Amino acid sequence: MTKELGTNHRMLAREDSVRHSIAYGLFVIGIAVLGTALAAAQVSASAEKAAGPVPARHGIFELDEELQALAGRVGPAVVTIEVTGLATVQDSNTRQTTYIAKERGVGSGIVVDPSGYILTNAHVVEHATSVSVLVFQHRNEQANSSEDVQRFAARIVGHDAMTDIALLKVEAVNLPALELADSDHVHVGQIALAFGSPLGLENTVTLGVISSTQRQLDSTSPLVYLQTDAAINPGNSGGPLIDIGGEVIGMNTMIVSQSGGSEGVGFSIPSNMIRFVYDQLRKRGHVRRGAIGILAREITPTLSGGLGLGQQSGMILEDVIPGSSAERTGLRPGDILLTIDGKPFQDPRSLSVWLFQKRVGDAVSFKVQRGSDVLNLDVPVTERVRDPESILDPTQSEANIIPKLCIVGIPITDSVTKLISPTRSPGGILVTALTAGGNASLIGLQPGDVLHYLNRTTLDSLETLRRSLLDLKPGNPVVLRIERDGQLNYVTFDNPE
Repeated sequence: MTKELGTNHRMLAREDSVRHSIAYGLFVIGIAVLGTALAAAQVSASAEKAAGPVPARHGIFELDEELQALAGRVGPAVVTIEVTGLATVQDSNTRQTTYIAKERGVGSGIVVDPSGYILTNAHVVEHATSVSVLVFQHRNEQANSSEDVQRFAARIVGHDAMTDIALLKVEAVNLPALELADSDHVHVGQIALAFGSPLGLENTVTLGVISSTQRQLDSTSPLVYLQTDAAINPGNSGGPLIDIGGEVIGMNTMIVSQSGGSEGVGFSIPSNMIRFVYDQLRKRGHVRRGAIGILAREITPTLSGGLGLGQQSGMILEDVIPGSSAERTGLRPGDILLTIDGKPFQDPRSLSVWLFQKRVGDAVSFKVQRGSDVLNLDVPVTERVRDPESILDPTQSEANIIPKLCIVGIPITDSVTKLISPTRSPGGILVTALTAGGNASLIGLQPGDVLHYLNRTTLDSLETLRRSLLDLKPGNPVVLRIERDGQLNYVTFDNPE
């Protein structure tokens, strides 16, 4: 057995020797072929170099050409907005004295009509005493030359603090303008380009994709945004987010950032919301918001079990506001929502977002279940009592700014009472707007809130509110008793440094 193994071993050794010989021969042949191929490649490369590069007409090169052409078309319709105005600043030493100081700011805008109508963010022109618009005729390296730039004085046609949109008008004709797309057709992953003047650098364009199409930043707000990773920085505010076809799909309005600069989390107002606001600002200078007067709640297993409902999902009417069009039409608390305009809704957020864009005068078709009955009711959309931001012109409100809360407020007098919904308690301070860049949104205050108490102090004037805030020490608890949409709430926070 051992011998045989030895013989077999010698046979395998000879076979290995043959294989090595063959392999060596193939290796030599391969080297020769490779040398010939490299020589041919060098000759070919030399010939191509002499004749010039062959232009690519497909793939990434074609996309590159399209993006260059797109930037050239869109750029002239994106303007730079320069603003001067008055703002409140606090003494850095005492932190107790507030001054009014002149402030300059830069933002971006979108020409939406060749006759000189320009859209931007409301916070760009908030508290402005003068607004200038710079229009660049071409998008090129010489775009800042005096021959290429036109400067126009602009007037504010109207603004809407809730959506952060403002409409400007300049006296001009034949301006390059952009079209508003249908943002309902925007999808996650599609290419998006942000245009504007980040950090004051005009004619800037950045490239990214749509990261989300229905991003809700505040669960209590019906506003949703397009999220993009295209770089957006301060100064981009009011500029357009553009699709690959060159249409406006959004207005760049804010970023989430720990550094203060772009971290790839930017947000744009969808173009359908822009169109809704633009039409009304151009027609009447303010937005008429509709209301039907319902409060819906998601049906949970616990709610279903406690109320003996026949379903464990969907929505139920938690309240129907007395005197509202919903009540007058016949909707009642406890009605289960089956469909609205033929569409089923599963959560209050999506319902509020959808209803928010309904216009005054529209009719909304409700299909509800009440016990064993199914009812079909058409509820008219009626105008809300005037929105709080339209009660006070922000350009004339320096004396009404409360820096600590970063709000603009007015005391509720008899004349103001006629313009707002009835309140639970007389008096108080009405929040008409939030100041740009402030902490009011973090604290939780909103335009329309009525401040009744700060801790245990009754708020009967702006002076009382200021004095109460001034008496607080850093870290002291702050409890605001507020009224919002007829409901009483507490807003709490620790007094900042």
